[in-house]
Amino acid sequence: MSHEFIDLVDGAVWLRLDEFIAPVVQRSGGSLFELVVAVVLSQNTSDKNAFKAFENLKRRLGVITPEAIRVLPEQVLAELIRPAGMHKQRSRRLKALAEAFMASEITPAKLISMGAAEARRLLLGLPGVGKKTADVVLVNVGLPAFPVDTHITRIARRWGIGRTYDEISRWFMDRLPPERYLEFHLKLIQFGRDVCTARKPRCAMCPVGPRCPSYKG
Repeated sequence: MSHEFIDLVDGAVWLRLDEFIAPVVQRSGGSLFELVVAVVLSQNTSDKNAFKAFENLKRRLGVITPEAIRVLPEQVLAELIRPAGMHKQRSRRLKALAEAFMASEITPAKLISMGAAEARRLLLGLPGVGKKTADVVLVNVGLPAFPVDTHITRIARRWGIGRTYDEISRWFMDRLPPERYLEFHLKLIQFGRDVCTARKPRCAMCPVGPRCPSYKG
């Protein structure tokens, strides 16, 4: 089963890249700080909501920089990012992130020069950055990482390939070439949204079908 499930999903999912905020920000030439802000805004909410909050910031600030976030009144910041939810908590988190970036001058080149492991440790030391957020940033700047969100966790548990973040991430990293980590991470999320849903999974249209231990025919 090592590659069978991967191959079946890979061949069935057409990637809608413009639905994912992190690669959109990265490919549009956004700074590392903008990328981290985008990923933080997407925590525990949909990319659609994160896009709305991010665009509010862009319209207000033009370029989202640590300096601009730092001087923006917290109440104003909270209202701008309200579409992402938990806006008061996120505004404090973004303020702390801005301070951390201004103190350390983190850049994509710096992360790449450090290598994945050290860069991950650096990102995990930032306010509000956990494993998934760090890995999303790393894989979008071209470093080897496989982020695991709620969709991927659900799929992995149904497939019986792991239960914890680290187990699931490692399973996919061991079976995919590094240059495909980001692509397949996004494909799995899309597969989880469209087919392997939390409630009433669409097993009848699933490419894995009866091969899945959790198949409901």
